[in-house]
Amino acid sequence: MNKKLIIGNWKMNKNEKEIKSFFDSFSKSKDLNSIKCEYGVAPTFLDLMYTKELFSKNKKMIIASQDAHFEKSGAFTGAVSYQQLKDHGINYSIIGHSERREYFNDTDEVINKKVITLIENDMVPILCVGENLKERSKKKHFKVVAKQLHYDLNNVNIEKAKNIVIAYEPIWAIGTGKSATSEDAIEMAKFIRQELKTLFNEEVAKEIKILYGGSVNDKNVKEYLSNEFVDGALVGGASLDASKFIELLKGAN
Repeated sequence: MNKKLIIGNWKMNKNEKEIKSFFDSFSKSKDLNSIKCEYGVAPTFLDLMYTKELFSKNKKMIIASQDAHFEKSGAFTGAVSYQQLKDHGINYSIIGHSERREYFNDTDEVINKKVITLIENDMVPILCVGENLKERSKKKHFKVVAKQLHYDLNNVNIEKAKNIVIAYEPIWAIGTGKSATSEDAIEMAKFIRQELKTLFNEEVAKEIKILYGGSVNDKNVKEYLSNEFVDGALVGGASLDASKFIELLKGAN
């Protein structure tokens, strides 16, 4: 099984002073050498290069963006293109987060274009899928996630598909303090893996990392990752504090 992957999504948080404080605390930790998992953080666009520069000597730290436009350039006010990110050494991008889908009207059609563009340009999309509380209560969660996967991964190059990361985030568990059980996460990870076999093939499906996200913290991370089905976590609030993030990474070992 591949190493676990932990990505901290900082969302619209942290200024340079706070990022520097995070860096100082994180880098001085005596536990860094004992961390075996892969890890990274996703700052705002404004702070991508500052964060990348701070962590330049930490070769393990992945710096990801929170989104990417599928066009190389053009009249798209407020957007940042995949090429601009790649030119600055940013090779990972969160795509289709529920907050992007809800607040910025990112449709499956748009998300599909983003995933294809990133893959074709040797970048890593961290594709988010997941159901809301109403869909879960009506037991439509598998149907919802299957639909998202089939739309968002349509026409993806099978030769490069293994580089995709899928993050299952039940929307009702994001930033609410509520969380799906480890059994829920495992059940969905198995389901996603099966859908990936249908979309691609068994060999490719086996290579794709499947993360769980939704109120993951340093106290419950072991519960979610102590199995062979969930390959890591997409973490929100618990990634903002360096000491808690370190503890979370240790738990992911």
